[in-house]
Order: sequence, then C-alpha cells, then structure tokens
Amino acid sequence: MADLRVSSHQHNFTNGIQQRLNSWQDGVSGTNCPIEAGNNWTYVFQTKDQIGTFTYFPSINFHKVSGGYGAIRVNNRNVILVPFPKPEAEFDLLIGDWFEADYKAIRSVVQENWVFPDVMLMNGKAPYGYSNATVYASFTVTKGKTYRIRISNVGSVFSFNFRIQNHKMVLVETEGSYTNQIILDSLDVHVGQSYSVLVTANQDEADYYMVASPKLYNTIISNTPNLVGKGVLHYANSIATVGGPVPNGPDPFDIEFSINQAKSIRWNLTAGAARPNPQGTFNVSNITLTQTFILHGSKAEINGMLRYVVNNVSYLTPDTALKPADYLRNGSGVYELDAFPVRSVNDAATYGTSVVTGIHKGWLEIVFKNDHEVMDSWHLDGFGFYVVGFGEGEWTPESRNTYNLYDPVVRSTVQVYPSRWTAVYAFLDNPGMWNLRSQNLQHWYMGQELYVRVHDDDPNPAKERPPPENLLLCGIFNESPSPTSAPAPQPGW
Repeated sequence: MADLRVSSHQHNFTNGIQQRLNSWQDGVSGTNCPIEAGNNWTYVFQTKDQIGTFTYFPSINFHKVSGGYGAIRVNNRNVILVPFPKPEAEFDLLIGDWFEADYKAIRSVVQENWVFPDVMLMNGKAPYGYSNATVYASFTVTKGKTYRIRISNVGSVFSFNFRIQNHKMVLVETEGSYTNQIILDSLDVHVGQSYSVLVTANQDEADYYMVASPKLYNTIISNTPNLVGKGVLHYANSIATVGGPVPNGPDPFDIEFSINQAKSIRWNLTAGAARPNPQGTFNVSNITLTQTFILHGSKAEINGMLRYVVNNVSYLTPDTALKPADYLRNGSGVYELDAFPVRSVNDAATYGTSVVTGIHKGWLEIVFKNDHEVMDSWHLDGFGFYVVGFGEGEWTPESRNTYNLYDPVVRSTVQVYPSRWTAVYAFLDNPGMWNLRSQNLQHWYMGQELYVRVHDDDPNPAKERPPPENLLLCGIFNESPSPTSAPAPQPGW
C-alpha cells in the first residue's frame, strides 16, 4: 500500500507501479483530471508484489523539468528472500538532465526546435566541481562492506552511462524484476529506467568519482562539460578529496556496446519473487500472440507546427479524461475507439485522440520503431513487459526468429535505438485505460503517445476497482470539488 499526496495544477505519476485493477490512480491525463492550484488530491493504491525500484514525477505541462520527481522503493517482506546477501545500506541515486531555464520557457521553445539540457544532476545536485555548485551528491561507505545503489534516470532527454571510479558493479534488479547477476564496469540507463546494483567498498580508503555521461552526445565538441554528472563515493576514513582523471566510459556513440549490454540483462528465473505470467508459466516461447502493434515514432509538421507522432498520428489531449468518459458514457464525444492504425503508418500526419483495444488476458506484441536520430524509450502503464528483441532496419515477422523467449527481462520502460526496433510482449491481465508513450519528455509532450483500453465485461470489483470516492471530473462533466481527506483503502488490500 502506498499513499501519495501532491499539490499544484498537475498529475503525479508513479513510473512503473502497475496500479493493479485500478487505472483510476494512474496519474496521467487519460485517467485523471488535473489537480487545480491550491487544491490537493490523494492517491491510494497497492504496490502488490512489485518488489523493486521505481520513481514518480509530474506528468503534464512539462512540469517534470522543474523537478518534483522522487524515488519509490517497494521492499520485500522479511519472509521473502532476495537473491543476494543483505547489503550494509541502500542509496537512491536519481540522475537526470536539467534545464536551467523555467519550464514554461522551455515548453514554448520545444514547439519549434529541439532543446538540449544544460547540466546533469545527481539527486538534484550539480556535478562535483561545477562552478555554481556548493554541494554535490555523495555517499559514505565503510571499507569491506557492500551497498545497494538504486539508480534511476529521471531526466527528460539523455540516456547516460553510469560508472564508479575503480569499482565494479553487480546488476541485481530492474523495475521490479531480479536480473541475472552480471559484473559491470559501467551501465547504460535510459530515460525512465531504474536499476539496482551492488557495489563493494574494496578499494583504498579514499574518495572516488561517480560519473554519468550522456549517450549519443559529445560533451567535448559541444563544450558542455556540465552534462557529465559527477558525485563522490566517500570512504568513511578518507581524508583526501577525489582526484585523478574522471573515469572514461564506453564511446557514447557505440550503439553496439549498448545493445550487447541490453541483451545480456536477463531475468533471474531462480529468485523467489512474483511473476507476471499467467498460471505461473515463465517461458514465453509457448504463448500464442493475440495482437501485434507496430509503432513508428517520428516527427512531422501538422498545420505548420512541429509535432511528434506515432504512425503519423500526434496525440491530442482532450479536455475530458478518457477513463471517466469511458466509464460514464462509453467514450462517446471524447474519443473514437480503434481509429488509430496499430500496424500501418498514415500517409499524412494528423492529430488524434488515440485509444486502441487491448484484448483482456491476451498476449500483445509491440514492436517499437525509432525513426528519430536520437535515442528513445517507451513505457506502458499497468503492466511489465518482456523485452524479447532488438534489431536494426525494418522489423518483419521473420525477426521473431531472433527473439529471446527463454529468460527475457520483465520491465516497464525499454530503450529504442535510432533507426532500429525493439520488441516486447505483454500479458494484458490488468483491466483499465493504460498510457503507452515515449519517455523522452519532448516527444511525449508533443504527441508521441496513445492509450490501450483493456476491458473486462465482468463488473465484479475484484476484476477492476470502481471509481474512487474522491474522483475529479472535468471537461464535458461537471467538476467535483477536491475532497478534504483521502479515501479509505478498499476491501481486500
């Protein structure tokens, strides 16, 4: 159970929490009306058995670039063993690119041109040695002890490569799934993704750099050294400041390195944790696909305006939230179900309030195609998906022969490399109205999203929760006042 309260004109979104049977609490424009300035709205939701590392952030009006994000830990119960010894301590490390200008100014500019951030922050702090910074991110460790660092990319544009000077990392978890434990010198983390790594303090007692450098970008040629985030791993008895050259990572343009690392991240099938598959089956090679979506992310001009599109459709947010409209009047007057082309690209770019059917308890294959020149990442609310394949060029049905169907990792955000594709499977056992979007904030804000409607005809609240008592209404419905208190947890939680 988690209870989250936010204020201001926004939604607050829990990135990766599946909101099981309860898309009313999802916190995006399709499920919730905005919280007006001066009011509050309380989210009540269950985290169920999603043991792992997640984040939250404001989801509308480009508010994310102003901060307001944070970490969410879902810890295991004591009776559930984790597949590694208990660490000495845990640290949350939120890393992301940052714009120094006000979010309103950035929001107006991105409607005409691509905008690059100014600095890479660690836990809201500027890089070590940054001229305008008085504080920097630092973790204190004791020699000989092992620590869990939960790393999340809370930025809006850049993927980054993370590394710690003279230290190895052991990957153990990503977004609620325990992974095979691989030893890493560095780790690529894409926008919206979270990982857990174990780091053992086995070096001389000193201070060491923690570094996050952007991918597919040259900070030297662009003269943007502040886009290299730097913090400090501080040994408790160290008296010397961090020194030596900042450790180099892989070539930021080496896509093959990144893809090979991504393919090496697999699900730990022996760990004692919940599984998202139906009937306890873990091998997805024996499933029958019910639907396939092939989604091209690109940019286009519509009426002379720059927009980002999926299959040449740019999402247009209606004044009325989709979920209440679906519940109260079957979507009439707000959206047209299945008007969006899920396997083809429209000839001309258009606007649309894109809502597509996801077959309840069916297996959905999604192929994300990145037609941009920059890295992209995609997220599906309500589910974890199996990352089964990466490829270049055009995807064809024969591409399935390259899939990993034995132990694909299950996560909620996946990267898609420029001019390449990524394929995932999702089992649609969670009824609701679920957002499917680019995690690149500029792409998302300018239209690269759609919604998947997973409907169960059974009105049993055990299948899908009814609207919360504090439901906000907007658009074609009369607005209801914000409640003064949170609703009670619903039966069975």
